[in-house]
Amino acid sequence: MNACRASISQEPPYIPERRFAVKTEQTRRDFLRAAALSAATIGWPGICRGRQRERLPNFVIIFLDDSGWADFHPFANPSYRTPNVEQLAGEGCRFHQFYVPQAVCSASRSALLSGCYPGRTKVFGAHGPNARGLDPKYATIGQVLKARGYTTAVFGKWHIGDQPDTRPLARGFDESCGLMYSNDMWEFHPENPTRWGKYPLQFWDNGRVTIDRVTKEHQPMLTTWYTEHAVDFISRNKDKPFFLYVPHSMPHVPLFCSEKFKGKSGTGLYGDVMMEIDFSVGEITKALRANGLEDNTLVLFTSDNGPWISYGNHAGKTPYREAKGTGFDGGTRSACIMKFPGRIKPGTISQRAFCTLDVLPTLAHLAGAELPENPIDGRNVWDLIVGKPGAKNPHAYYPFSTGRNFEGVISGDGRWKLHLPHGYRTLVEAGKDGMPGTYRQDKIGLSLFDMQNDPYETTNVLEKYPDVTKRLAAYAEQHRQRFYAQ
Repeated sequence: MNACRASISQEPPYIPERRFAVKTEQTRRDFLRAAALSAATIGWPGICRGRQRERLPNFVIIFLDDSGWADFHPFANPSYRTPNVEQLAGEGCRFHQFYVPQAVCSASRSALLSGCYPGRTKVFGAHGPNARGLDPKYATIGQVLKARGYTTAVFGKWHIGDQPDTRPLARGFDESCGLMYSNDMWEFHPENPTRWGKYPLQFWDNGRVTIDRVTKEHQPMLTTWYTEHAVDFISRNKDKPFFLYVPHSMPHVPLFCSEKFKGKSGTGLYGDVMMEIDFSVGEITKALRANGLEDNTLVLFTSDNGPWISYGNHAGKTPYREAKGTGFDGGTRSACIMKFPGRIKPGTISQRAFCTLDVLPTLAHLAGAELPENPIDGRNVWDLIVGKPGAKNPHAYYPFSTGRNFEGVISGDGRWKLHLPHGYRTLVEAGKDGMPGTYRQDKIGLSLFDMQNDPYETTNVLEKYPDVTKRLAAYAEQHRQRFYAQ
C-alpha cells in the first residue's frame, strides 16, 4: 500500500479548545519594521533584491533521528558518499557547536518545536503509543507561523503526542503524514516484542490511519514517502510562504532503505540508509530550486541527538564523549547546516554555540511573527547565525538533562560546561546487525570542562577555574529550583 500517495482529506482537522493564544494582529508598518530589522541584521551583500524583498521567507527543517555528528561529509569522512549534504554545506554554513537540550527523542523534538526547556514542558525521554506528549498550552513553530499566514506541513516521525489534540493537525500543521512515535516501537522490537506488540505501529496521513499495522514490508518506504510528500508540498505551495518540517524516522533502528539504495554504499546497511537520506536532502533542495524558491528559503539540517551506539554497525559515529541518552556532547551536540542564500554566507564554518530552543524565536523574527503568549526559553540568535561582528549569545546558559534528571549547564557562549554529579550509561559491548549491545552504569562528580580547548570532556578543570565553576553552579541551582524542585 502506497500510504504516501493517499489523497489529502478535505475533512476539517480536530481542533482542541485553545489553551494558549498567538497574537496575530500586525499592521503593514509593523511588518515593514520587522522586515527592515531582519535586513539590518544580515551584514551580507546581495540580499533578496526587488520583489523577493517583499516576500516572507520559507522555512525547511530536516530533522534526522539518532544521526551521529560524523555521519556526513564534510563534518567527517565516512566511507559512503553524501554529495547532497556536502553541497548544502558548501552553499550554507556548518555549525560545529549546535546543541539539543536532551539527547532523547520526544524531549528533543518538543524543545525544537516549542522553544521550551524539557524542565518547563515536562516532556522527558521517549514517549510511547497513546502518550499525552507536549501539552497544547505550549505553542509549536507550526502554530506561530500559521498565525502569520504560513502554510505548514510535517512529514515524518512526530513523537510529541499521540492523542487527538496533540497530533500534528491539532498543533498548527495543515498537512502531515508519518509515524506518531519511533519505528522500533512495534511487534518486532529486538528486546521487548511482547510489550510493543500490544500497540500496532500505524502510518497516519492527514489525520487518518492509512496503514493499520506497519510491517517490514512498509519500513523500507518511509524515507521515500516522506520525501515524496515534501517535494509535492513545495510544488503546490510555491506561491505562498510555507514551513516544511521533515523529521525522518531514520537512521533510528530498525534500519531499512528502499531497493534503489540497498547495497549502494558498499559499507553495509547503515551506509545505505545514510545515502538514501542524503538523496532525500537532494530531492528537497532540487524542488526548491525548480520552483524558484531557493533564494527565499532557509534550510536547516540537523539531528535530534547523537548516535545510539549500542547498535554497533547499525549506529552512527561521533567524535565526542558518549552518545545518545547522555548529557555528554556525544549525545547533545548535533551536526547542523543552515543555508539561506544572500543571508548566510556560503561555505563557512561557525563555532558559535546555540541550541534547538532558539529555532522558534529566530524563525518568528525572520517571518515578522508574534511569539506565543505562553513562556518560551529560546531566544532570537539570528545575529549569531549570520556571524554579525560583536554578536553575543543572549543566553547566560543552556541546561542539559537525561530523562527527568537535570545534569548541568553549558555557558551561553559554549566555552564552559558544568556537570552536576550524576549517573550515566556507558557502552560495554556494541551489538550487531540490529541487535543491541550492553551498557553499564557509571558516575561523574561535579566537573567543569573547557569546551574550547577540550571539546571531548576529558579533563576536569574545576579547581583551575573556581570563579567559572561558582558562576555556572549558581545558574544550575537556579535552574534546578525553578524547574526540578519537585
